[in-house]
Amino acid sequence: MSTLSDKADTLRIGGLQQWSSCDWPGELVATVFCQGCSWACPYCHNAHLRCPKGDGRIAWSEVLTFLRNRRGLLDGVVLSGGEPLLQGHLVEAVNDIRALGFKVGLHTGGSVPERFAAVLPLLSWVGFDVKAAFDEYEGITGVPGSGADAKESLTMLLLSGVPHQLRTTVHPALLDEAAIERLNADLAALGCGPTLIQEFRKDGVADTGLA
Repeated sequence: MSTLSDKADTLRIGGLQQWSSCDWPGELVATVFCQGCSWACPYCHNAHLRCPKGDGRIAWSEVLTFLRNRRGLLDGVVLSGGEPLLQGHLVEAVNDIRALGFKVGLHTGGSVPERFAAVLPLLSWVGFDVKAAFDEYEGITGVPGSGADAKESLTMLLLSGVPHQLRTTVHPALLDEAAIERLNADLAALGCGPTLIQEFRKDGVADTGLA
């Protein structure tokens, strides 16, 4: 059979990086880029993945065929985006990958806490994008309530014990030093942090005036 899960065939995949040494620290992985994101962070360097329907969709069966041929050569697979939590059958996809013998990592902003709760026990690592202090999220994402969703997801992650990395993209027009201090104060209140600062990169950013 070409797939292990018919449900996972519904995944919207906008790209496949066949190997990466930077998407999961210390691991050599393939990175699957899921199409679609409900947030509109102006510095996003994967802006082409925001729309749920992309031009270059890759079938899940193609991804699995590739992974079968990389068993023993890769340490794991990272699901990135976009926002993978928007995929309705993410759990089935993770189980497909695990059935091939790979560890699974996830890049997420935690925008859909109920789906994060479902997939979290299956993960070996999470790269969690922290946008700002939780009550300041809307200024970055453009979505009311996004900070509460992120806080709920991050709290689950901390309680789970799953290894993770917290990281924050910083553009000086959006986050100054005081804003970063407020962000880290929120993290400290949850018993974690500080976040890893990532410099804004203009590559792939839509024309928002930030590039």
